[in-house]
Amino acid sequence: MNDPVRKNRFSVGLTGGIGSGKSTVADLFATLGADVIDTDVIAHQLTASNGAAIAAIKSTFGAAFITESGAMNRARMREAVFADPATKKRLEAIIHPLIRAETEHAAAQANGPYIVFVVPLLVESGFWQQRVSRVLLIDCPEEIQIRRVMQRNTLTEQQVRAIMATQVPRADRLAAADDVIVNDSDTAALLPQVQRLHQQYVALAQAGEP
Repeated sequence: MNDPVRKNRFSVGLTGGIGSGKSTVADLFATLGADVIDTDVIAHQLTASNGAAIAAIKSTFGAAFITESGAMNRARMREAVFADPATKKRLEAIIHPLIRAETEHAAAQANGPYIVFVVPLLVESGFWQQRVSRVLLIDCPEEIQIRRVMQRNTLTEQQVRAIMATQVPRADRLAAADDVIVNDSDTAALLPQVQRLHQQYVALAQAGEP
């Protein structure tokens, strides 16, 4: 089957738990020349004001889930998703096909040495592991995750732990990873790890690894 995401090119699935530093690492790969396609960024675009998912979200969940500016009400939707697993599945049924289509379009336009797909729920999805050449995990202790998210999103520890509980355990992510970057310090400590893997990925891509 023709798979535009795979496209017979070397690709990396970058993942990690909330607060692990996925975006920071992805930005470093981008500065080195990799094509970075962030599914979280795509999801935010789809649910922003006049985004492609807004009409279906309004039709499915009601106008109360849309802000005055025409974007998805993220806080209200977050509460609904945590309260009811069926709501989560209905939202995913709307957003995931759109994310996949946008991702495939971006991959078709990519022209760097390799592609980095940033997929927060890569291990959970059941879709991505078979469609990337290697899985790269951004890892850090859970205490650091919690502290970062509390500072970044002004959430309580209980709220952060509730989000983490919806993701696979750290041990499962580690078991699924081909490569691991440890992000328990600062950006200066990340750069040598990213540079080493970038060189490895370029070599694999040049060798024709799918």
